[in-house]
Amino acid sequence: MIKPHGADALNPLLVSDAAEHQALTEEAESLPSMLLSSAAAANAVMLGGGYFTPLDGYMNLDDALAVAKDMHTSSGLFWPVPVLNLTADIDGIENAKRIALRDPNVEGHPVIAVMTVSAIEKASDEQLDTITESVFGTLDSAHPGVNVFRNLGNHVVSGPIQVLNLSYFETDFPGTFKTAVDIRNEIKALGWSKVVAFQTRNPMHLAHEELCRMAMDRLGADGIVVHMLLGKLKAGDIPASVRDACIRKMVDVYFPQNTVMVNGYGFDMLYAGPREAVLHALFRQNMGATHLIVGRDHAGVGDFYGPFDAQTIFDEQVPEGALDIEIFKADHTAYSKKLNKVVMMREVEDHTPEDYVFLSGTKVREMLGNGIAPPPEFSRPEVAEILMNHYRSVA
Repeated sequence: MIKPHGADALNPLLVSDAAEHQALTEEAESLPSMLLSSAAAANAVMLGGGYFTPLDGYMNLDDALAVAKDMHTSSGLFWPVPVLNLTADIDGIENAKRIALRDPNVEGHPVIAVMTVSAIEKASDEQLDTITESVFGTLDSAHPGVNVFRNLGNHVVSGPIQVLNLSYFETDFPGTFKTAVDIRNEIKALGWSKVVAFQTRNPMHLAHEELCRMAMDRLGADGIVVHMLLGKLKAGDIPASVRDACIRKMVDVYFPQNTVMVNGYGFDMLYAGPREAVLHALFRQNMGATHLIVGRDHAGVGDFYGPFDAQTIFDEQVPEGALDIEIFKADHTAYSKKLNKVVMMREVEDHTPEDYVFLSGTKVREMLGNGIAPPPEFSRPEVAEILMNHYRSVA
C-alpha cells in the first residue's frame, strides 16, 4: 500500500486510549479555553483523523510563511497550505502552557482538543497578505476563501494537539464520515492496490460518473473512493446530506458492487484552486489512494483561476518526489450528441459547442427548483429526483 506522506505510518492525533482520553477530558476542564474558528476546528479534525500526517499540530508563523512561499516548512517538509490556528482574541491564554480548544460548530462548545502551546505570535497584516496571496492567488475579498481567512484574526497560536473528538461529523454523517485510518483499513480489507480518489463538493452528474469510470478503466484501478467534503461551504452550495444521498444512489444503481467506496471528510472548503488541489492530493495519499482525479477548475471558484491551473501546479511547482500519489488529469467532460456518450472534450474531433449537452449551474438549479428533471444526458433520473425534492423543500 502507498506510504503516508513524510512518514512510515499514519499519525492520527485522535486519542483512542480510554484512560488517556478520560484524563485529558478532566484536565481540559481546569485549563484556559480558546474558542476555535470553524477553519481551525476543521484542521483539528483533519489532524485527528490522520489526514494531515505527519503534522502533530498547528503551524507557527515561520512555518506558515515558508509553506505559503515555497510549499515547505522551515524544516523542509513538503506541505502546500498552512495549517493554522488564528484568532483575534488571546485574552485568557496569553501565558498559558496548555489550553483547551473548544468547538465552534457544536452546541455548548465542547472541548475538541487539548493543546500544548509552543508560541503565540502576532502576524502583521503584510505577513497575512503574503500568506493570502500565495495560497489563494489573490487578495480580493470577493473570493470566499480570502474573505474567511482574512477575518480570522492576527494571532497565530501554535503547538501540538491531542484530539478528543471529531466534532459533528461522526454523529451527523454516520457511515459516511471516515478518518484516513478507516479508509486505509477498508482499502486493505478489499485487497485494492491501485485506488483512485475523486474529490467532490457537489452532487455527481453523468459527466462526473463517467469521468470516474474513465479513470478506473485507463489506470486499471481496483476501485475508486468518492470522497466528499462534509464541512462548511459557501452560501448556495448543496448541503452535504443531499450530496451524500445523490452519490450513494448513483453508485448503488450504476456501478458494479465492491468497486466504489463512498466516504466523506471533515474540512471546510478553502476554494484555493491549485494550492488546494495539492493539499487534496497529499491527504488522499495519506488515506491510501494511489491516484487523484484533477479536472477542470478543481477546487476553484468564480474566475479566480485558469481552468487547468490545478493540473499545471503539479508539473511546475510540486518538486519531483514530493508526493507519491499520481494525478489523473481530466479535461472538461460533456455528453456528445454526435457520439451518444460522455467524452473528454480534448479527445474528440469535429465537434462544435452545439454538439455537446451543456447546462449552466444556474439553469440546472432553475430546472430543479421548478420540478423539471435535467435531460438524461446530463443527470441520472434517480439523482435528479433527490435534487428536485431538495429544491422544493427550500423553495
